[in-house]
Amino acid sequence: MRDPVAYLGPRLKEIRLKTGLSLREVARQLEVSPSFVSQIENGKSQPSVATLYALAKLLSVPVDVLFESQWGGSKPIADTEDSEQVSRDNFDTPTDAWDESKARISSVNPHNRSVIIMDSGVRWERLAATAEQGVNFMEIVYEPGSESNSSGEMMIHSGYEYGYALEGEVEVTIGDLVLTLSKGHSIGFDSSIPHMFRNNGLLPFHGIWFVNGAQNH
Repeated sequence: MRDPVAYLGPRLKEIRLKTGLSLREVARQLEVSPSFVSQIENGKSQPSVATLYALAKLLSVPVDVLFESQWGGSKPIADTEDSEQVSRDNFDTPTDAWDESKARISSVNPHNRSVIIMDSGVRWERLAATAEQGVNFMEIVYEPGSESNSSGEMMIHSGYEYGYALEGEVEVTIGDLVLTLSKGHSIGFDSSIPHMFRNNGLLPFHGIWFVNGAQNH
């Protein structure tokens, strides 16, 4: 028998699509990020009880319907990797990418990370989710030809970024400085300087990134 909790994500997605609501509209009405709703639907995050009741109310179904293995005789929608893509412009800083967590200890399974996929071909995978605000610890993946945002504009935000290249190469532009970050190389810089990352190679770039979004005082 299918675990109803494990089935919750695909059920939510099935009902949302049946009701005609977009992922972005659900996120807007719940006042959360689209990536958070996507993570719930893909089984990579469990909603709180309050969020669960808010979802049921928004979708006009009883809470227990969300845990049923079938709905209206239709087949369940499979959990897929084609999560809705988002724009980098949605976030003032990378530290805004995920909703706040209350955890004091966070251990993340490599097969169950929270993932954000950008429309520019970039993927962010969260490596820890603690209660500390204004920080982001993640693995970044730049597919060949991808760049920081689809508009090609330089990024500016508060705080500092620190990165370590695991594999592949990425071109890093910071102000007037252009350099290549390759395996084993690391970098740190003031994020208020206009910056841009671009993979001009033929292989994906993987890097470990830490972003401290705190304002300078």
